[in-house]
Amino acid sequence: MYTPSGDPIPTNKRFNAAKIFSNPEVVAEEPWFGIEQEYTLLQNGIKWPLGWPVGGYPGPQGPYYCGVGADKAFGREIVDAHYKACLYAGINVSGINGEVMPGQWEFQVGPVCGISSGDQVWMARYILERITEMAGAVLSFDPKPVSGDWNGAGAHTNYSTKSMRNDDGIQVIKKAIEKLSKRHKEHIAAYGKGNERRLTGLHETADINTFSWGVANRGASVRVGRDTEKAGKGYFEDRRPSSNMDPYTVTSMIAETTILWKP
Repeated sequence: MYTPSGDPIPTNKRFNAAKIFSNPEVVAEEPWFGIEQEYTLLQNGIKWPLGWPVGGYPGPQGPYYCGVGADKAFGREIVDAHYKACLYAGINVSGINGEVMPGQWEFQVGPVCGISSGDQVWMARYILERITEMAGAVLSFDPKPVSGDWNGAGAHTNYSTKSMRNDDGIQVIKKAIEKLSKRHKEHIAAYGKGNERRLTGLHETADINTFSWGVANRGASVRVGRDTEKAGKGYFEDRRPSSNMDPYTVTSMIAETTILWKP
């Protein structure tokens, strides 16, 4: 979207992202992204998750994550219709799963290269909103739709460059994580509104004010998978972005910090 004079409007985050992704240094690294988009399905009119008793709560978290059964999975017909529509539309959806909080789900888009990651996530969100509309449910990307002992919703961003995927790429990964640690505040500021309600250090999150990383650690800001550690190359996961983040902003900022930024 542009103003009549041809300038990008403030919410057009694709404009700057395209500049970063067309930089020759970034192009040479072929940045791949896999975004895990979490969301919550709400009952229409009452802003309460699908499957929850009105004015009450379901049983505690535990059996819902990747769960099956009418008492654990609420809204699967929406989820299945969504991934099929995405595949039909040419979006690289690579999976779906029920999340930790009942009524919360996730779909993954990736691996996708560069600016196409943001394009595909935005289109997948649009298709999901259309399907929830048809189903009479309300879609929420709020990072913490229910306060208390319930998981929030994020958009974990998995990332690799050509150098990271090559032999001994783990060294490149460690350098990239070091760079991310130095720009933690800038990234947090761009990673979604209301994220402070989600990044508390509880419910598989790291505290918003502290940067940390670890292997197979769900409580860290950045997680390196066991497979990547074992192979000595691969990808890492930035667990900080919230479910309502702008994928153009997040993907381009990660590429900029890890490839272009010279501390």
